[in-house]
Amino acid sequence: MKVIALHQDEKDLIKLAADNNRHAQQKVYSKYAPKMLSICRQYIKDLHLAEDIMITAFMKVFANLKNFEHKGSFEGWIRRIMVNECISYIRVQKKVNFLEDEYYVEDTFNNIESHFSVEDIQALIDSLPDGYKMVFNLYAIEGFKHAEIAKMLGINEGTSKSQLCHARKMLQEQINKLKNYENGTE
Repeated sequence: MKVIALHQDEKDLIKLAADNNRHAQQKVYSKYAPKMLSICRQYIKDLHLAEDIMITAFMKVFANLKNFEHKGSFEGWIRRIMVNECISYIRVQKKVNFLEDEYYVEDTFNNIESHFSVEDIQALIDSLPDGYKMVFNLYAIEGFKHAEIAKMLGINEGTSKSQLCHARKMLQEQINKLKNYENGTE
């Protein structure tokens, strides 16, 4: 009787997927698609479009699996492809412009109170102009540094800092409006 392991090692699964094993590719997709759709949705307002971009990015994942060197997190590697695909789409489709600001003032962004739902927070982020939204997502959610963001987006580091500052300010104003509305003061 042949014994089949219930859980394959991730490295073996990646190797099989890289060798175009459709079953292994389906396992990779099933495992990571929900998280990756969430990441795409952070950049792309329309859920169906975000899903299309995620699928396109997964095609790039599978086409480039042989280049994955197992030096970092596989999920992080996939995540980076997703983010880059979203940024590419936004640049091509919407011709995002970044406002060049010569001065940057660090501001503080108060924590969002827990009574806001994920949908409320996402709606606030979606309402940001595309340039602000991209920089905010890359910095606050993805954890990139301003130098990395500047390189990814082809902008100055100061512009990245400025875009983040403006995004935080807009979000804080929107949060304050929501709080006032909920408290009946607006």
